[in-house]
Amino acid sequence: MTMSDLPTTTHLSSVQLQSLRQDLQEQQEQRRRQLHDLREQEQDGSGADGTWQELVVSLTAAERAVAELSQAFDRLAAGTYGRCTHCRAAIPFERLKVRPLARTCIDCQRRREAA
Repeated sequence: MTMSDLPTTTHLSSVQLQSLRQDLQEQQEQRRRQLHDLREQEQDGSGADGTWQELVVSLTAAERAVAELSQAFDRLAAGTYGRCTHCRAAIPFERLKVRPLARTCIDCQRRREAA
């Protein structure tokens, strides 16, 4: 299935989409600040002890979070945000409000976790 085969209409209202977009923007700002602070620590640190490894792990996690947020904005722009990437079903607003980066519906997520 290609991106052009994906449904581009959303089941979410404009108010719901705006609320989710705002949540994503707040998360993105927070993660970018965190990433900036971690990079400053990386430049200032000596790397002499275990804190260096913790810093690298934190940097990797922050970079991954920023990338996931960017992908969510891409899905918003493409009109595919809020659709399960596996079965293409609509992901309920309530799930997206709790987990704005959710890419799967509850059923597909449970199947994935059980595998």
